[in-house]
Amino acid sequence: MGQNTILDSIDLEILRILQNDARITNRQLAQAVGIAASTCLGRVSRLRSAGVIERYTLRVNSAALGRPLEALLAVRLQPHRQPHVDAFVEHVLAQPETRTLYHLTGPDDYIIHVAAVDAADLQRFVLNELTSRLEVALVHTHLIFRQWHGKPALPPGAETGTSGAGQSAIRGTRR
Repeated sequence: MGQNTILDSIDLEILRILQNDARITNRQLAQAVGIAASTCLGRVSRLRSAGVIERYTLRVNSAALGRPLEALLAVRLQPHRQPHVDAFVEHVLAQPETRTLYHLTGPDDYIIHVAAVDAADLQRFVLNELTSRLEVALVHTHLIFRQWHGKPALPPGAETGTSGAGQSAIRGTRR
């Protein structure tokens, strides 16, 4: 069920801070945005119930866990039909190498972000877990040398403060 959510400058600052450090305490967050802790808790709760905040996650260093080789695998399915898609997605998400799976438009159907032990482990994953499947027509492998993370996600104009009179209306979804 959709709803319009109005975000003011305090909501935007809360989102900016939480995206940089989701472990910040409510008291610290409230202090950082200049509101009472109870008010801050209410705002965060409203942002969660409106679907603006979906979840809190932890970013893990794959290399520190013994999987230093990361790659993006571009995959094409043939035929691209729902039963094959569902089985493929379920299979890929069940693999310990899979970090993220994206369904795309364009020539490739999926991008899989994987973390492997080494080149032989990556090759094993591609051969045994992907190209051995009948619905997988093509896999392109792109090694990741280095990655950077962008700025926090905010509504258009909010990152420069040009979203109007301090408020931004977004369409959220309730989860």
